[in-house]
Amino acid sequence: MAGPRNRKKQEETPADVTETILESISDGVFTVDHTWRITSFNRAAEKITGIPREEAVGRHCWEVFRSNMCERDCALKKTMKEGKSFVSSSTYIINKDRQRIPITVSTSVLKDRKGNTLGGVETFRDHSLVEELRKELSSRFAMEDMVSSAESLRRIFAIVPQVAESSSTVLIQGETGTGKELLARAIHNMSPRKNRPFVAINCGALPDTLLESELFGYKKGAFTHAEKDKPGHFALAEGGTVFLDEIGDTSPAFQVKLLRVLEEQEYMPLGAVKKETSDVRIIAATHRDLSGMVAEGTFRRDLFYRINVIRLLLPPLRERMEDIPLLAERFIGKMNRIRGKVVRGLSQKALELLMAHDYPGNIRELENLIEHAFILCSEGDIEPRHLPAWLSDLSGKARNPEPGQDENPVAAAERRYLVETLARHGHNREAAAKALGMHKTTFYRKMKKLGIPLPEKDGRQA
Repeated sequence: MAGPRNRKKQEETPADVTETILESISDGVFTVDHTWRITSFNRAAEKITGIPREEAVGRHCWEVFRSNMCERDCALKKTMKEGKSFVSSSTYIINKDRQRIPITVSTSVLKDRKGNTLGGVETFRDHSLVEELRKELSSRFAMEDMVSSAESLRRIFAIVPQVAESSSTVLIQGETGTGKELLARAIHNMSPRKNRPFVAINCGALPDTLLESELFGYKKGAFTHAEKDKPGHFALAEGGTVFLDEIGDTSPAFQVKLLRVLEEQEYMPLGAVKKETSDVRIIAATHRDLSGMVAEGTFRRDLFYRINVIRLLLPPLRERMEDIPLLAERFIGKMNRIRGKVVRGLSQKALELLMAHDYPGNIRELENLIEHAFILCSEGDIEPRHLPAWLSDLSGKARNPEPGQDENPVAAAERRYLVETLARHGHNREAAAKALGMHKTTFYRKMKKLGIPLPEKDGRQA
């Protein structure tokens, strides 16, 4: 004779067991029929969305979730259309309190025991805590629109607040594409002048006469077609900041006029009969070596010392390769917002390709590569096939140089030195990098570039 416990087990149906499991898990689960109306909604789904089950069941799923995927990239719609599951698509929903909740979703087709399709099922997981932790970690390496975990950049980030508080002229030096204007904007946005204009002009893109009229403005009748007064950038930026990009490309004649503005806080618009005062902060930038230009006599020494009160040097991307994952994540997020896509990130192979490149165009080039990938990738991870073919070609040549191609004695010596250092530290890449005084990411990139194969077993695992 069956006891009470056995009788209870016998009385439980598979449906009861399934419901008990669904009510116990922390992931939200709901099902829809062929008309996209919700047919079931578990307890976790109620908690995450803030919507009671009785309000959700019977409504269209997009009325309940209001996700950024609903309009164009619905994973559940793709599942029901293509008959296959999708796993871990990143998106967000808007809960009952109109808060944005980051989630990952997995979808599959809902079938009965006979294999007939009843609709679709979706599970979703709340990633609010993960997102908060990620943002907290990222904020340690971010300043305004700039992001970096490199020590050289973090030292700059640390002093920018003090630099911003002062009124002194700042000189930012760095290769093209390293983010000089972003740094200038960050200084302005953290300064007492943040509520006044920030005006940027590329000095290298204009001839002297046009540059002068753009900066200082002109009066009616100053030249042909000057039919009315036009204020220059100094007037437009009154009380704010003027960013003079590529100041190293200006002529000695223009440098004299700029020096006068810096020394006297006055300037003369073209065609004017009296000077106008100026209350602006100057932030200058250049990719050139101004010290060398001063020595050569191609840049005025007095102007150099006037703008070189505070000098900030932005390193090229090839010297801070550890920033590539951070920057790529930032650009992927930006492109997802612009294009309305749900690209998750970089695959390991794609990241390796990006880490093996030298980036002569610096951060701007990396952003262009991510934008290229977005043309070919709509969801999931960016794979090598989504990146320009020449990246794979360069990587292949670095790993397998053709005979006789790699006879550069400097490269050969560097390769021998790295191989010997690796061997000396038992193939522990991290220890070898530390011994060479470089970041492990930079060391890994050099190995890839010089065609040094990775040891089958990392020394750290020995």
